[in-house]
Amino acid sequence: MARRRSAQTREIEKDPKYEDLIVAKFMNCLMYDGKKTTAEKIVYSAFDQVQSKIDRSCLELFFEALDNIKPRLEVRSRRVGGATYQVPTEVAPNRSQALAIRWLINAARARTEKSMEDKLAAEILDAVAGKGNAVKKRDDTHKMAEANKAFAHYSW
Repeated sequence: MARRRSAQTREIEKDPKYEDLIVAKFMNCLMYDGKKTTAEKIVYSAFDQVQSKIDRSCLELFFEALDNIKPRLEVRSRRVGGATYQVPTEVAPNRSQALAIRWLINAARARTEKSMEDKLAAEILDAVAGKGNAVKKRDDTHKMAEANKAFAHYSW
């Protein structure tokens, strides 16, 4: 918690091809060392691969994949009387979106395909199907929250 004032949220520009804010956020998270054009190439070619494999809009598939990855519950550490409890709490919409983007990128990077475009396309298709490491991460988070439901009364 900040002591002085809350952090200011920065305005980000929409991506040039699809004019979408979430795709721009996704590209910014994927980017290494300020190489935005490289991140754009990776995302756009992965979207083209996804659209060629399934005859639906690539944006529609991307948003469906993110919805399948977004967590509804998570556990937060709360210290009460010398003991630390894992308290399940609901996740705010902007945090769940950020977590879904982060988990999708990390799961794609951990895959064994040859290029990042192939990895990202395969992970998006797996997330749409409800499988893959990003969806598994969400399921593990939900299981942890369910297991610690007894400590829900510590949330205040």
